[in-house]
Amino acid sequence: MPMTPTHLLMTTDSVGGVWTYALDLARELVESGMRVSLAVLGPSPQPDQVDAAQAVPGLELINTSLPLDWMADGPDIVRHSAVALGALARRLKVDLIHLNSPALAAGAGFPVPVVGVCHSCLATWWAATHGGAMPEDFQWRTEALARGYAACDALVAPSAAFAAATAAVYRLPAPVVVHNGRRPVHGAAPIRRDRTVFTGGRLWDDGKNVAALDAAAGLGVPLVAAGPLASPSGERRTLVHARGLGRLDAASVAGWLARSPVFASMALYEPFGLTVLEAAQAGCALVLSDIPTFRELWDGAALFVDPADSPALAATLRRLLDNPAEAESRGDAARRRAEHYGLEPFVDGMRAIYRTVLSTHTAEPALSRPARNETVA
Repeated sequence: MPMTPTHLLMTTDSVGGVWTYALDLARELVESGMRVSLAVLGPSPQPDQVDAAQAVPGLELINTSLPLDWMADGPDIVRHSAVALGALARRLKVDLIHLNSPALAAGAGFPVPVVGVCHSCLATWWAATHGGAMPEDFQWRTEALARGYAACDALVAPSAAFAAATAAVYRLPAPVVVHNGRRPVHGAAPIRRDRTVFTGGRLWDDGKNVAALDAAAGLGVPLVAAGPLASPSGERRTLVHARGLGRLDAASVAGWLARSPVFASMALYEPFGLTVLEAAQAGCALVLSDIPTFRELWDGAALFVDPADSPALAATLRRLLDNPAEAESRGDAARRRAEHYGLEPFVDGMRAIYRTVLSTHTAEPALSRPARNETVA
């Protein structure tokens, strides 16, 4: 078994930030000489996503048509997807599997080691957005994910706060922390910025708490929001005051971040927040909800607001818009902090996990994992 994989099978989806995460990582791995097969679960990628993947020479994009675990109708469908993914791994003769949907690790009978990345889950999402007992439909999904976590040879989380939340909910050792990373978009900064606040993400998701931003827009803040208002299952959210831009491709998001002096997120639940990182890299002043993940990543480089206090949010946003010098200074602070979350430490951290799993797989039982109390990057 090689110390570094020569052929990696990685799962992704086209719904949210996992696509960006997976494509960035896959691109770096392919460019370093590794063969990567990127298997898409859930809805088919959008044309611009397909174009971005096809622009990576040597990257194999596979649209599996298999459902995402959190969109499946029952546990049997999750098991079927796991078995199908195991068959794909055998057909491709890969030597390592990276699951961005770790529930699929259980019951697949994968022939090689499996690294699972904990991007989010329904149990921690429910605790952050609603609290109390989960709906019955969430319980079997949480149980399926727990089995998947147990079947992985290593678990990774993008922040220490989310690693701790995952460990507490699933009663397992804390996953290894490898902070997400992105390469900054250079040359996009305009001569002047508009008097606009930008936000982006899955606007339909209760965890993004776009209602707080919409309320702030109703208090006189010019706010634009990029992202889908309808979920893949059909639930819809309505913006009353903010200007909705719909789903934008990566270049359009970069353009808005370059023009907007302020970026805001009032998320109640955010395991990392790639769009926040993109905004920081673009030099936007950050106004963020006061939650553990954002404090961990951006304390000292952002302004924090109670996500339930829309008047305070509106006052903070107006202050920055009315004081371009302060917004620029805070944007510079965010840009400096963003340098800690580049692609190099992110990719190096994942490579370290891959090497550990491959080197220990033959000597340890399948349920063994490397130490989880360490931050790799």
